[in-house]
Amino acid sequence: MRDDLKNVLTSSSTRIVVLWAEPTYVYLILQYALYSDVLGPHFTWILSSSVSLRFYNNMSIEKSIGILIVEPTAGNVLHAPINTTLLNDAYNIWKHYEPETFPNSTKIDYYALFAFDATWILIQSLNEFCSKNMNSSSSYFNIINDMTFLGVSAPVQFSSNVTDRIDGSYYIAKNCQYASNKLNFVPVLKYSDHDGWEEYSETHAIIWPGKSLIPPTGHARFVGVKLRIGVIQSTPFTIVTTITNDFGQNITTFIGYVPDLTNLLQKKMGFIPNIELISNRTYTSLGELVENCVYDIIVGDITVTAVRREKVGFSQGIFENSLRIVMRKTPNTQIDLLAFLRPFTLNLWLLILATTMLTGILICFLERQENRELRKQSIINLWTMTIKTASGRLLTAGLYLLCLVLVASYTANLASDLTISKSKNIISGIDDIKSGKILFNRIGMLVGTASEEFYLREISSGSRNFYPLKSRQEMYDSLINNLINVTFNDAGVAEYMTNNIYCNATLIGDGFDKGVFGIITSKQWLYGQDLDVHILSLKESGDLDILRSKWFQVKVCPDSSAASTAIGIESLIGLFIMFGVIYILSLLLFAWEKRKICCKKCKKLDDDQKSLSDVSHY
Repeated sequence: MRDDLKNVLTSSSTRIVVLWAEPTYVYLILQYALYSDVLGPHFTWILSSSVSLRFYNNMSIEKSIGILIVEPTAGNVLHAPINTTLLNDAYNIWKHYEPETFPNSTKIDYYALFAFDATWILIQSLNEFCSKNMNSSSSYFNIINDMTFLGVSAPVQFSSNVTDRIDGSYYIAKNCQYASNKLNFVPVLKYSDHDGWEEYSETHAIIWPGKSLIPPTGHARFVGVKLRIGVIQSTPFTIVTTITNDFGQNITTFIGYVPDLTNLLQKKMGFIPNIELISNRTYTSLGELVENCVYDIIVGDITVTAVRREKVGFSQGIFENSLRIVMRKTPNTQIDLLAFLRPFTLNLWLLILATTMLTGILICFLERQENRELRKQSIINLWTMTIKTASGRLLTAGLYLLCLVLVASYTANLASDLTISKSKNIISGIDDIKSGKILFNRIGMLVGTASEEFYLREISSGSRNFYPLKSRQEMYDSLINNLINVTFNDAGVAEYMTNNIYCNATLIGDGFDKGVFGIITSKQWLYGQDLDVHILSLKESGDLDILRSKWFQVKVCPDSSAASTAIGIESLIGLFIMFGVIYILSLLLFAWEKRKICCKKCKKLDDDQKSLSDVSHY
């Protein structure tokens, strides 16, 4: 009990401690209880005997106020009749034979009077038993049960069914409180078999632990309880910061979702938090700290799972959670020379080409008789022709309508293809990982987390073929440095990280393995129901939603969908190459035409020179 006193008392649902022991042990136990901080104001102690107040000091006075002592007493203290004649005769005999051991009559312990009455009834019963020549023990006990007399402490009478006297039991309750400007045990209640418990006097009321006049319920309450709270560093749930106070000292403080939640619960429940940072622990092993009473509760992004629930208790959910796939952003730099042709299939392009050629032939057939502009013109000049016939105009209108629809369809499909190509990833969700589109040793898993449990359960069938990670910092560093291709992370943390810290990482697909974060407690924790009620109250009032908005809806990184909406060169490089070919052909055609003109001029010049030479002969 000495080593486990605090654990035994704090783990009990009652806050009333009855200490029934010898005075020497009462003193020792109270000293240890004071050291273990299990006296007032949270516990009401009821003692069976008086104890010296010499071990009290200024620090322990507040915790000692409210202690009760219940002691048996003689009837005359409560103005009940006693056998004063017998008592005085006993005193006189004592004084006559052992005057040196006789104290003042007021200092004689009441237990001495009880012992005298027990001895006196034994003497009287033996006297009667011997006078009747009886030889059975049952007859002797019958004599004791039938005997009634007024003793030196109170009326004495016994029964075979009970161990205490039938009548004549008197008790007095004393309360540790200030009296005459000093701490003392003051009588506050009295008891008799006839009247039960009554006030001892109207001058002294009971002062309960915590200097309260209101009787405690006797049940465990959260108000004023010192709670050892463990937290895990996990941005933005718990962010560790260092500030400098007015004295130039560096002080470690905690900010984030968890500290704000703890403050809300503290205001509602009245406990005294002692928050400590837990380091070098996996999420799976956190329950051991509560089982071993290192912490009372642990608050953080801790997923409630069946395996963990078997070992420790969990509160109501404090955060809705799911797992998300995290990948690094990979810009699409693949060059496709025919990307601008993708909106239409090859068959459709061939149909368009055939339709264009047939339409040209038909226009030539319809216009060549009536349209003089077509005569003696090269093929290149056909682009400047004007349709003259009604049939040609009708065919041109149909061709225009066809081109209008084809251009609109082409534009829409091209925009869609370019958008898809810009947002295309290696995988689209968890099903692609299950199907093996990514090598298992390129999948990073944070060891000792719910995501690892999901991977072993749903993907690898228990095989640890993933890339092990020891911290979230290592997780993102490995992802950015191309040591892994994907990793799993809790949705809230992953969204915060990709929106505010790691802008070159992104989330893929929808959330999976949905669950909740809970507060780790011991099984059948005394304050578990109280904690659950207040967490549900925070949910219903919208306080948890406010906290989530405060810490998880902030965004520093630019939106990838808004930051890069422009089409890159690689998407339409093929179109520009084709235009370049046309550009070169145009230059070649221009050079060819100039060559023809030069040839004509040279030929004409030669002809003129020949004509001049012929004329000179004459």
